[in-house]
Amino acid sequence: MTYDFDTLIDRRGTDCVKWDTAKEDDVLPMWVADMDFKAAPCIAEALRKRMEHGVFGYTIVPESYYDAITGWFGRRHNWNIDRSWIIYTTGVVPAISATIKALTEPGDKVIIQTPVYNCFFSSIRNNGCVIAENPLIYEDNTYHIDFEGFERLAADERTKVFLLCNPHNPAGRVWLPEDMRRLNDICMRHGVKVISDEIHCELIMKGNSYTPFASISDECLHNSITLNSPTKAFNIAGLQIANIISCDADVRRRIDRAININEICDVNPFGVVALQAAYNEGGEWLDSLNEYLYGNYTELLRFFRERMPAIGITRLEGTYLVWADIRSTGMSSDELNRRLISEGHVMMNSGTMYGKTAGEGFLRINIACPRSRMLEGLERMARVIEKL
Repeated sequence: MTYDFDTLIDRRGTDCVKWDTAKEDDVLPMWVADMDFKAAPCIAEALRKRMEHGVFGYTIVPESYYDAITGWFGRRHNWNIDRSWIIYTTGVVPAISATIKALTEPGDKVIIQTPVYNCFFSSIRNNGCVIAENPLIYEDNTYHIDFEGFERLAADERTKVFLLCNPHNPAGRVWLPEDMRRLNDICMRHGVKVISDEIHCELIMKGNSYTPFASISDECLHNSITLNSPTKAFNIAGLQIANIISCDADVRRRIDRAININEICDVNPFGVVALQAAYNEGGEWLDSLNEYLYGNYTELLRFFRERMPAIGITRLEGTYLVWADIRSTGMSSDELNRRLISEGHVMMNSGTMYGKTAGEGFLRINIACPRSRMLEGLERMARVIEKL
C-alpha cells in the first residue's frame, strides 16, 4: 500500500503547540517533536469506530492492549515481554518522574548524558534529586560515551539512577548493544538502576538497528526499567498513552505507588484504542514513514553541503531530529535561534535547551514534515546564515 507523506496539512488554528505557539502567522515551525503527517489510516479508522459509539467515560485497559504490546515487541524487536511487567500511564515524561520518585530519595543523584531531552532535567529536579552530567563526546559529527567519566559518577554513593535515552534525543545516536551492556556493567558494580527512555525506538534511519536495553542480557533486564510509547512514531502524542516495563515485582509496586500518588493512573479510551491499532496493524505504514524520513535526511544533507557547508550535521541514526553544529557562525545558539525566527521566519530549538554547556553551539531541527515544507524551512535558514 502507498502512503501519502507529501500533502501539506494546515495545522494552524487547531490549538496546535507546534504551529500556534509563534505569534506571527508566517513562522514555519521545525521545533517541537511531533510530525506534520496524518496518523496511520488504521489508527484513524479505529478511532472513528470508537468515536461513533458516542460515550467516552472511564475506560478499562483490556487484555488485548497488553497482547498488542507484547506481540509488537516480540515481532519487531525480538524482545519477549511478559504481560505482568507492563504498567500503563499517560505519557513517557510522567513515567520518568514516577519512576525516579520510586527509585530515589530527595538528594540522590541521577546520571544523564548531555546534550539530552530537556524534560530529563525537570523530572530530576522536581523529585528533589541532583543532576549528575556525563557529557557525551562530540567527534567526527557524532557522539560517543565517556565511560571513565560515567564510572566516576556511578561510584558516588549518592548516585541511584542512570536515565538513558535510546535512541538519543537530540544526539541522534542509536546505542549499540555493546555500549549499553558496558554501561549496565558499571551501573551494577555500583548499585545504580537504569531507566531507559525508548520513546523514539521505532524511528530508525536506514543502516541502523534499535536494540531494547532490557533485551541485551538477563543482567540488563533485571537492572532496568523501560519506558516506551507509540506516540512519537505514530504521531499520536495528544492521545496520552505510554508504558513502563519492569520484570521486578517490587520495583513495579513502588512505581505503581508513585503513579497513584501523582494521580496519573487513568488513561483515555482513545489512547488505548490507538495503541492497539498501531501495534497490531501499523507496521507497513511505519516502514514507509521511516523510508520517507530517511529521504528527508538525505535531502537535508545535500542542502547543507550546497548552501550551508560550514554548518556540521550530526550523523542521524534515529529520531527525526537533526542536530546541527552552528559554532562556525560565531553566534550563540539562543542568539541564532532568535534571528532565525525574527529574520528567517523559521523556528527551531536552541541547543541550550538540552544542556547549557553541552548544547551550546547547536540547533535541533525537526524534519518530520512533507519534503517541500522542510526544504522551505531550510531555505529560510540559509538566507539568514548567508547574511552573517
